[in-house]
Amino acid sequence: MKMKICPDDLKAVMERDPAMINEEDAIRFHTGLRAVCMYRESHELWLQGKYMEAREINFKAHQETGCDIHPGATIGKGFFIDHATGVVIGETAIVGDNVTLYQGVTLGGTSSSKGKRHPTLGNNIVCGANATVLGDITIGDNVRIGAGSVVLKDVPPNCTVVGVPGKIIKKDGVKHDPLRHDDLPDYITDYVKQLESEIEVLRKAVEQLQTKTEIKDPVDVEKAKKKSKEE
Repeated sequence: MKMKICPDDLKAVMERDPAMINEEDAIRFHTGLRAVCMYRESHELWLQGKYMEAREINFKAHQETGCDIHPGATIGKGFFIDHATGVVIGETAIVGDNVTLYQGVTLGGTSSSKGKRHPTLGNNIVCGANATVLGDITIGDNVRIGAGSVVLKDVPPNCTVVGVPGKIIKKDGVKHDPLRHDDLPDYITDYVKQLESEIEVLRKAVEQLQTKTEIKDPVDVEKAKKKSKEE
């Protein structure tokens, strides 16, 4: 189908996807751009009350790109989806300007009610691959959500969120490339390293206790005590 291309969306692709050869390449073959353009057509029809026509375009977009954006969602300008596969955006989701989503991102609902049940995202947000944002929550401007994170609560502006469930990590005063969704604080790895250090200390303590228990010769006992004091 012939698509109506939004200049801001095309510009976002050219600026944020270094794999693009030229604009023709983006228009013909970039699945993220095609998904966004088809969404915008379906959204216009949705607002006009032409629900079946809107859903038909939505259905075709899902078949063609692997991306499912409900026609009822509200999405700002400069929207960029890198690798559309697996991206899901629910009916009552609201997305601001200059937002970037990587593959597998879900902006989903946690309720079967007909009211607002999907997230509201501010401006200049990056969601890493397979990130999940659920429920009627608000994500502030300039937030980065790490790959694989699950966000269930509001996030204030200018934050980084990582983990399952998502935890807020603030990095004040440090400038980051907004597309480096891989360059995020890894508090889980840090915590595991801390546990490994504590386990090593405990292991040595147990070995010392076992050594003392196994010693029966009085001379060896005195030597063990002296060694223990020296350590």
